[in-house]
Amino acid sequence: MSLAPLVQQPLLAAVETCREALAEVADAQPLYLSTPEKEQLLLQATALVAQVEELRLRTLADAGDITVVHGARDAAAWLAHAAHIDPAPARADLHLAHGLETRPRVAQAMRAGQVTSTQARVITQAIDALPDRLGPGLAADAEARLVEYAAEFAPIELRRLGRRILDVLAPEIAEAEEAKRLEAEEAAAREKASLKFRDLGDGSSRITGILPTTCVERLKTYLDAHTNPARREHGTREAVEANPDLARTPFHRRRAWAFIDLLELIDPDALPVHGGDATTVVVTVSIEQLRADLATAGILTGSGEGEESISATEARRLACQARILPVVLDGHARVLDLGRSARLFQPAQRAAIRLRDHTCRGEGCTIPARWCHLHHEDPWSNGGSTDLDHAVTLCAHHHQRIHDHHYTHQRLPNGDIRFHRRN
Repeated sequence: MSLAPLVQQPLLAAVETCREALAEVADAQPLYLSTPEKEQLLLQATALVAQVEELRLRTLADAGDITVVHGARDAAAWLAHAAHIDPAPARADLHLAHGLETRPRVAQAMRAGQVTSTQARVITQAIDALPDRLGPGLAADAEARLVEYAAEFAPIELRRLGRRILDVLAPEIAEAEEAKRLEAEEAAAREKASLKFRDLGDGSSRITGILPTTCVERLKTYLDAHTNPARREHGTREAVEANPDLARTPFHRRRAWAFIDLLELIDPDALPVHGGDATTVVVTVSIEQLRADLATAGILTGSGEGEESISATEARRLACQARILPVVLDGHARVLDLGRSARLFQPAQRAAIRLRDHTCRGEGCTIPARWCHLHHEDPWSNGGSTDLDHAVTLCAHHHQRIHDHHYTHQRLPNGDIRFHRRN
């Protein structure tokens, strides 16, 4: 069967003409264009992409017969297979194609190259989010107004305008409708909230989840409260010299460290009761392991799957924290020491120590004392006492370092602690 007659169909002919015209300049380089010509080419090509995309979407919306002929689930599934594109974007395109059928102003603006497909998606979603009870007239007004805005605003700003379009078109009901929308969004966000953990087998685990935005923003506020002082600390030459690796640490990693620190500072008295006892993290370590530089310990997991291994160095560091219950075992796994109430600094002691130190005592560190750990200079693992003279305030970074056997440290006359890497 010859395809020549098909090319004469106006839509096919238009596409064929565009492809032929582009083929003629396939080897032409924009290197020799002037700056104004490049600007014009980029803008005109963007408008052309919108026009071609509108034609593609218009055809996709009316391609139900293709699904019948090929037995496909829908036109998007057939197109994904035939054109070798990902199914998810194809389904999103089909959804937009049907949306444009009911949004003639948006479709017309795309047809004229005035609205991109991304802007069109934002506009249709904003209009679909309007309550049906407000009537088709208000939806039509919103569509017209947002198409006008598309000439001036990128998709991200257009999305914000779409969410607040009632402030412009119906200010008398905008606040009440916004409250209803927010309540519905918050309820939906809580319903689909998810948090999953996967052990990667290399000492780290991956956390993936979907949480309400308000919860995430609150978490970011808490974490940034820890990371911002560290960032300000980098502004001093003394701090950079004292912590050169921390000074080069990217912000996202400092946030992760702050999250680790936040978990260690949770008040156990505020946690739920499990099996009649307060929620407690239990670390088990033999007396030999506790005293060795290079050894391992175990931490009881909350999943009921037994123990996970940690280093004895980490166990010693965790033992400084009141939120951890260390269990020391002899060679026959019998309990020698199930913590000691005397090893935990009492609230009045904590307040006195932080009032004395003001900040982390790592040399050059300015992390406020209220965000720091209290470290036993006379180690708990050696039976050290818990008193003010043997306590020092350390941020999470320096608390980690003081227990790191790769470093030595010395107490300076002013009370600060200086670290040295072992050779």
